[in-house]
Amino acid sequence: MSLVVPRSARRPLPRWVEIAVLPLVNVALAFFVVGIIARIIGVEPFDALKLLLVGAFGSSESIGYTLYYATNFIFTGLAVAIAFHAGLFNIGGEGQAYIGGLGCGLAVLALDSYLPGPLLILLAIVAAAAFGAAWAAVPAWMQAWRGSHIVITTIMFNFVASALMVYLLVNVLIAPGSMTAQSRGFADSASLPSMQAVLESISIAVAPSALNLAFVLALLSSIAVWVFLWRTSWGYALRTMGHNAEAAIYAGTSIRRMTMLAMCLSGALAGGVAVNELLGVHHRIVLDFPAGYGFAGIAVALMGRSHPLGIVLAALLFGALQQGGAELSFEIPAMTREMVVVIQGLVILFCGALAHLPRPWLQALFGRRG
Repeated sequence: MSLVVPRSARRPLPRWVEIAVLPLVNVALAFFVVGIIARIIGVEPFDALKLLLVGAFGSSESIGYTLYYATNFIFTGLAVAIAFHAGLFNIGGEGQAYIGGLGCGLAVLALDSYLPGPLLILLAIVAAAAFGAAWAAVPAWMQAWRGSHIVITTIMFNFVASALMVYLLVNVLIAPGSMTAQSRGFADSASLPSMQAVLESISIAVAPSALNLAFVLALLSSIAVWVFLWRTSWGYALRTMGHNAEAAIYAGTSIRRMTMLAMCLSGALAGGVAVNELLGVHHRIVLDFPAGYGFAGIAVALMGRSHPLGIVLAALLFGALQQGGAELSFEIPAMTREMVVVIQGLVILFCGALAHLPRPWLQALFGRRG
């Protein structure tokens, strides 16, 4: 039997196939396996898919919650992607979002009695980004100057961030007389406007949801990341380092400085989760508000091929799974929340570890002649 790969299978894929078609095929394969599992447990796959879609997009309220969840996935996906392009694997988005929330909350708690709303919100956003960047800067410095592995240190810093936040909320920042580990409520002026209020101001009526202007900030961040990576000399140097560190050094790039830059930008983007959660929804500092978004951002970045547009689309998918999964588990008891996690896990599996499984088929179909 010949093991020679056909010439058509060795042709490179067009960029649009690489970014759009390949991830869609991976998602389709994941849902095919989900359908088999659903059939095994006695659930009609197409009924489950219909409920999932209705739960995610069937009303203005469900769309609002889908976009609200997607906002967090966009921030953490962009955070992971920036590090990916520099050849770094930042697994610390969870901790960076957590400490970003600390900075955001401290800024509001200290100044909400003195500053007007717009300025206060702006300072809180800057503080979230600055604290997230500072938390990412420590493992970045340890790798750049001390040779510590970025994967190990960022994982460890997630646990340190969690322990630090528990201590501060239980012993320092807890609201007077509260039995719950949370800060006092923010002033009303420190709340991000909801998208419902914004749309109603232009005579578009939608149902209330958690969606707020952080979604717009996430989209603007996506554009800013694209401009930085593909339209600036720093972004070019950062991507060069990720592709070939020796070539970057030969070209005069400081690997240490680029490592610090990439990780600080990554941590700042992760801090956007705090803006969405604390300024947009909770209006106080609470425990566990990152809720796994930092880890899910890895899958979002992988599925989106570390491109801002791909990340936005992948975040919408994960937001739909998050929101639609709740409706699915409510309507079909056999599809428990654990089964929804299985669906997410299969999407991650096919878009991550098995991402290149359909590549030979697509190369045979769309491959460009060399």
